[in-house]
Amino acid sequence: MSIITEYGTTLLLLACLFAFFMAWGVGANDVANAMGTSVGSKALTIRQAIIIAICLEFLGAYLAGGSVTDTIRKGIIDPSMPILQEQPELLVFGMMAALLAAGTWLLVATHYGWPVSTTHSIVGAIVGFASVGISVDAVNWAKVGSIVASWIISPLLSGCIAFMIFMSVQKLILDTEHPFKNAKKYVPIYMFLVGFMMSMVTMVKGLKHIGLPLDYAESILLAVPVGLLVMLAGKAALSRIEEDVQADKAFHFSSVEKVFGVMMIFTACSMAFAHGSNDVANAVGPMAAVASIIASGGEITGQSAMPSWVLLLGAAGIVVGLATYGYKVMATIGTHITELTPSRGFAAELAAASTVVLATGTGLPISTTHTLVGAVLGVGLARGIGALNLKVIGTIFMSWLITLPAGALLAILYFHILKAVF
Repeated sequence: MSIITEYGTTLLLLACLFAFFMAWGVGANDVANAMGTSVGSKALTIRQAIIIAICLEFLGAYLAGGSVTDTIRKGIIDPSMPILQEQPELLVFGMMAALLAAGTWLLVATHYGWPVSTTHSIVGAIVGFASVGISVDAVNWAKVGSIVASWIISPLLSGCIAFMIFMSVQKLILDTEHPFKNAKKYVPIYMFLVGFMMSMVTMVKGLKHIGLPLDYAESILLAVPVGLLVMLAGKAALSRIEEDVQADKAFHFSSVEKVFGVMMIFTACSMAFAHGSNDVANAVGPMAAVASIIASGGEITGQSAMPSWVLLLGAAGIVVGLATYGYKVMATIGTHITELTPSRGFAAELAAASTVVLATGTGLPISTTHTLVGAVLGVGLARGIGALNLKVIGTIFMSWLITLPAGALLAILYFHILKAVF
C-alpha cells in the first residue's frame, strides 16, 4: 500500500505514457488494416483514408468505447484475490507491463507490415503477467476461453458475411445485362445498411457516455432515419456519376466500380467508427484499472467508472499512430492478400463493420484484424482459391500465432523490471 501512496503520481504518469504508446500501436497496426481495403481498391488515397480515420476513429473511441473496455479491464483477472487486496501495487505493475509489452510487440509487427491483433497482444500480456507475477488462479480462464473462441468466430463470421454480400453484388449487379443501371438501383440499399449499422452501435453503446442512454427499441427507431439519410446522400452522390462507355470497353465494370467507389467512402467511415469503439479498450482498459487503484489509494474494486480523460488519451494515441506509421500495414491488407476492386473492398468492409458492431453490442473483445482479414479472404474465395496470395496469408497466420506468447513473455519481463525499480 505504501508504494502506491509514495509513488502514486509517478506510476500514473508512467501508465499514461505506456497507454499512449499502446494506443499508438493500435493506430499504426489495427486502424491501418481497417482502412487498407479502401486504399487497396483505390477508392481513397492514403491521405484521404487517414483524414477519415482520424475523425471517425476518435469519435468511435470517445463516444462508443465504454462497453468492451469493461471486459478487458475487469474480466480477465479476479480482483478479489487476497494477494491483490494485500499488495494492490502488483496489479498496477502488471497492467503497466501489459501496456508496454503489447505496445512493443505492435511496434515490431508494424515495422514488418504484419497485421496482428491488438486484442491478442493485450490479452496475452495480461494473462502472462497474472500467471507468473500473481498466481495461475488469478486468471479467469473461463473468460479467457470465451475471448479466444471469439477470435476463431470473428474471421469465420466476417468471412461468411463478406462472401454472401459479394455474391449478392455479383447476382444483382455484376452478372447482369446492365450492371451500371443495376448498380444505381441496388447500391442505395447497401448504403442504407451502412448508415443503419453505424448509428446502431453509436446509440446502443455510445451515447450513455454523454448522458443520453437509449434502449434497443429506441435505438432502432432512430437508426432507421439515419440509414435513410445516408441512403439519400449516397443517391445524390451517385446521380453525378455517368456511365463511361469508353472506359467500359477497356474494363467491363469500370463505371460500376466508380459507383462502388462512392460506397467505399461510406463503408470506410463505418469501419473506422466501429473499430474505434471496439479497439480503444485494448489501450485504455489497463490504464483505467491503474487510475482507479491509484485514485482510491490502493483499493481494488471490481467496478469503476471509465474517466473521460482516459478515453481521450486512447483516442489521441490511436490517431497519432495511424498518421505516423499506418502506411505499412495498409499495403499488406489492401494489395497483398488478394486483388481488391471497390466492389470487393466494399463487401469486405461492410462485413467486417457488421461483425465489429455485433461484437461491440455484446461487449465481446473480438479482434478487428481477424475480422477484416477473414472478410478479405471471404471476398477472395468468392472468386476462387487462385485469387488469394497463400504465401502472404501464411505469414499473417504465423504472426497471429506468435502474438499471444510474445505479449505474455514481454509482459513478464517488464513486470519484473517495474517490481525491481519500485
